[in-house]
Amino acid sequence: MPQSVPSLPRRIARILRTSLFAQVACALVLGIVVGRLWPGFASDLQPLGDGFTRLIKTIISPLVFCVVVVGIAKAGDLKAFGRIGLKALIWFEVASTLALLIGLVAANVVQPGSGMRVDPATLSAKAVDAKTGGGSLPSTAEFVLNALPTSFIGAFAENSLLQVLVLACLVGAALLHLGHTKVPQVLPAIEQAQEIIFAIVGFVMRLAPIAVFGAMAVLIGQYGLGVIETYAKLIVLCYAAAALFVALLAVALKALTGLSLWKFVRYIRAELLLAMGTASTESVLPRVMQKLRKAGARDDAVGLVLPTGYSFNLDGASLYLSIGTLFIAQAVGVDLSLGQQITVVLVLMLTSKGMAGIPGSAFLALSATASSLGAIPAGAVALLLGVDRIMDSMRVVTNLLGNCVAVFAVSRWEGALDIERAKAVLGGEVAPAGETAAAPAGETATATAGETAAAPAGESVHRS
Repeated sequence: MPQSVPSLPRRIARILRTSLFAQVACALVLGIVVGRLWPGFASDLQPLGDGFTRLIKTIISPLVFCVVVVGIAKAGDLKAFGRIGLKALIWFEVASTLALLIGLVAANVVQPGSGMRVDPATLSAKAVDAKTGGGSLPSTAEFVLNALPTSFIGAFAENSLLQVLVLACLVGAALLHLGHTKVPQVLPAIEQAQEIIFAIVGFVMRLAPIAVFGAMAVLIGQYGLGVIETYAKLIVLCYAAAALFVALLAVALKALTGLSLWKFVRYIRAELLLAMGTASTESVLPRVMQKLRKAGARDDAVGLVLPTGYSFNLDGASLYLSIGTLFIAQAVGVDLSLGQQITVVLVLMLTSKGMAGIPGSAFLALSATASSLGAIPAGAVALLLGVDRIMDSMRVVTNLLGNCVAVFAVSRWEGALDIERAKAVLGGEVAPAGETAAAPAGETATATAGETAAAPAGESVHRS
């Protein structure tokens, strides 16, 4: 007797019940509708997104610590770890400089601020000061010192990823030096802690649709859709430049590893949508680390390259900063010479590093660039206040994809990437047990009996 085919409503209900991507997509649309129709009510939903982000931030530092320590200890070669770090920094500098140049060329060609004829006298820097809390970007010396922990517990309490990375490297090196015979229980304990953290990630990710709904409702409720019309030229330019940069990333990834970026985008589509909705790459860091490991990247490469990229490889932010600088100059009628534009690139190469986690960092970087030129009024940066949040989606997606490509490229460069496994996972040849809200399609379903209990329903916990 032929098996009955489920009706369309049943299939839709099953997809919504089991697919994190579908849940986040629906939450995104619902948030836009609520923000548009009931802006007053939408502004009260801010705690939904903020609460989710807090929960994720709670587990980022211990997760990075565990992954890096285990990666170093299992690789058994501290020199290899150092090579990975050096190669990652080289990749970061090349990629972020390319992003700056693309943004600069795009702004010169399209001229998004021309014709606005804004009177600088009508602009005040007070709004920018309120956005940044009167803070400033750290100097190079301060940035280096801030990356060194003053306390083992303090690094985790302050959620400083660079400090946690330093501690993880020291602990991993100590484990290699002492050997498993002197401290036989330490590495298994860290591995078990890592499994617990990944289980917590699965639990927290079930709240992702609620977070996206709240964050998107607040965005539309506060800014409305009118800001898109006012800044349409700038918004379209930024997103088009980001699309060009991502296309170049796809070419580079294919040339270096033979992998398809588009298949990878499908593999992490739920995480990308979540990052767009919450305007935060931190909200998806644990899940993306997990997926990169499952896609064949070695633990030490994932643990070092991805978190470090959050400070050194902000490609989306670099694009936005170069376009934004020229936009405000054009808006107030300042014609920047070639020499001044080269200065913009050089200044942004420094100010764009270490921006992550600093309130209003984009405006601090823009203000520092404007001050270094001496030709753009400081208050002109306020022109971007109304559109900055709209640009977050472009920045976070470009930043995330740029760092993921960096993981694959550096891993391949160092021989720390299982190409066959990566192609199988991204191509869907490693079939999942079933897509759930905790595990989007494309993840593997291999699990040991001991791992199954720790994993959320339907999520693979196989480790490469």
